[in-house]
Amino acid sequence: MGDIGPAAYEFVDFLTNTGQQLWQMLPLGPTGHGNSPYMSYSAMAGNPMLISLEQLCDRGLLQPSDLASLPHFPDDFVDFGAVFPVKMHLLEKAAEAFQAHASDEDRAAYDEFCQGRDFWLDDYAFFMALKRAHNGASWTQWDDEIARRQPEAMAHWREKLTPVINYHKYFQFEFCRQWSQLKQYANDRHIQIIGDMPIYVAHDSVDVWAFPHNFMVDPETLEPSEMAGVPPDYFSATGQLWGNPTYNWEAVQERGFRWWLQRLKALLDYVDLIRIDHFRGFQAYWAVPEGETTAMNGEWVDAPGEAFFNAVKAELGTLPILAEDLGGITPEVEALRDQFDFPGMKILQFAFGSDHMNPYLPFNYVRNCLVYTGTHDNDTTVGWFDQASEYERDRVLQYIGGLGGDGIHWAMIRLALASIANQAIVPLQDVLGLGSHARMNSPGKPDGNWGWRYRPEMLTGELGDRLRELTRLCARAPLHWYQ
Repeated sequence: MGDIGPAAYEFVDFLTNTGQQLWQMLPLGPTGHGNSPYMSYSAMAGNPMLISLEQLCDRGLLQPSDLASLPHFPDDFVDFGAVFPVKMHLLEKAAEAFQAHASDEDRAAYDEFCQGRDFWLDDYAFFMALKRAHNGASWTQWDDEIARRQPEAMAHWREKLTPVINYHKYFQFEFCRQWSQLKQYANDRHIQIIGDMPIYVAHDSVDVWAFPHNFMVDPETLEPSEMAGVPPDYFSATGQLWGNPTYNWEAVQERGFRWWLQRLKALLDYVDLIRIDHFRGFQAYWAVPEGETTAMNGEWVDAPGEAFFNAVKAELGTLPILAEDLGGITPEVEALRDQFDFPGMKILQFAFGSDHMNPYLPFNYVRNCLVYTGTHDNDTTVGWFDQASEYERDRVLQYIGGLGGDGIHWAMIRLALASIANQAIVPLQDVLGLGSHARMNSPGKPDGNWGWRYRPEMLTGELGDRLRELTRLCARAPLHWYQ
């Protein structure tokens, strides 16, 4: 499924050689139902499935024979159901080897890691061990005593599950070690990592189980009493009902936003810049009552965004936050974004469906923004153009002066890089010129998402030359390239 081993370093080399300075990625947390990185079991943990087995082998925690006997997996997409049990078995084997044979230096580093992340690590490891003991069932389906964290039940289960709890602590230690090395490798080459932070957390997560007071959860059923989503929009005629519980912002604020501050600190261990998904939810969020099956019958509820970001600034200083401000954005949302000088997002695929006032047309940009050809929720640019209305296609062709021989994807990449936006982000699928089969996510589609992957041989020398020259031409390469 890809990991943070040798191939990730090769990808950083490709970014370096083509003059890129930003690598944006999807959320890094352990994925739950549907394999969505936006429905994670933890808002602060890393995904152990991204751990490199080769690096574990290099350190003697696995044997070459462990890797030689791996079954064949698909090259072009991830078969999560097949990969997960195979890799988890090997990760547990490595955890046992570490616990039995770790050097004094490694054991000290492990202890330091656990102490430094005690705010979330103990609960997370316990939660994952409990899920395994309950065959993956949601925490609301566990015995009532442990679902409600009764002290006697907690003590009983913690003693019973100690070995598995230690597995999960080790997985987080190993993920952090490997990821930190990869991030340093990228930073040393003038590449910053943009991390993606979903505004909401999954209901079936350690965050809701351990901190239920932070969320709108029915005290009787433990199910969400108020669900998150968005009203009918570009992506769905019935809106999007995400199913996550909304925040009990009054309770969160009474506690000084402590959980949120810890969440930001945890993510900043791994990334340089933070893209906050669904930024508008900090000004007002769409709340859907328990029992609804679509997002149509919700209402907008005010959120304490100004107080929250003031608390963030007071605690952590000025943060490198990027605001995902797409969808039904109001002047109040724009005011909150601009008050803290957060750059918003511009999507070129949204630019050609209306008139010259369209805010996604490059001549309407301000500098403090990020421009994308498309995002993980969009079709690829090739797929989008193939299925666009005649009106949109005509406007695109008029705007770019004809298609030429390079394809619509390179025309849109050129528009993004040549715009005045301070940052320009291009999905790898668009650099490769791939069609709809390579789409990462279709909002509202329950399965078949998140599985696309690229093969290393796709990043050809010719492709790198083209991207490098366009990046240099548009003055988006590192400064030392021009000196």
